[in-house]
Amino acid sequence: MSSSPIAQLAAWLKEAEAREPSEPAAMSVATVDEHGQPSLRMVLLRGLDERGLVFYTNLGSRKAADLRVNPRVACCLHWKSLARQVRVEGQAELVSDAEADAYFASRPRDSQIGAWASKQSQPLAGRFDLEKRVARYAATYLVGAVPRPPFWSGFRVVPNRVEFWEEGHFRLHERTNWVLDDGAWSSHKLFP
Repeated sequence: MSSSPIAQLAAWLKEAEAREPSEPAAMSVATVDEHGQPSLRMVLLRGLDERGLVFYTNLGSRKAADLRVNPRVACCLHWKSLARQVRVEGQAELVSDAEADAYFASRPRDSQIGAWASKQSQPLAGRFDLEKRVARYAATYLVGAVPRPPFWSGFRVVPNRVEFWEEGHFRLHERTNWVLDDGAWSSHKLFP
């Protein structure tokens, strides 16, 4: 194990990018709404550093609404080809406008148009309605850079607990749990 859980996660992610056949950055994100109802979905991990894990979304989405009322979040990255997973628990916070702008500018143009067109998590009468919105925003931003929508940004999951799991023979898995306490990480092994 590395000297910090973020360094270890970065190392495992790098291995997954080389060996996982499909979406090595796929990450489940669990939130809880104001009624205590949990919700889980897949997103893509788009940033990782000592501050935390970053994903992007429409701020009108259900996950964003949940995080506004309860910023506590749990995430899981699972790499079947490596027989590994990482569980992360922490608090979500919005990334800065500068970070969101920079990431949005790096996205393919069609994805930028899609961000404008989608009313994520809102009812959709039919596919044609979405296609009309895509055509409208494609025409609006026919030339030049596509600006980031004001309703689109990212969340950083600031971890306070990270668990690394690696499959072992006869279900004797390796589990290492990291806990943040008073600004310092400590780790210990867990029974499988």
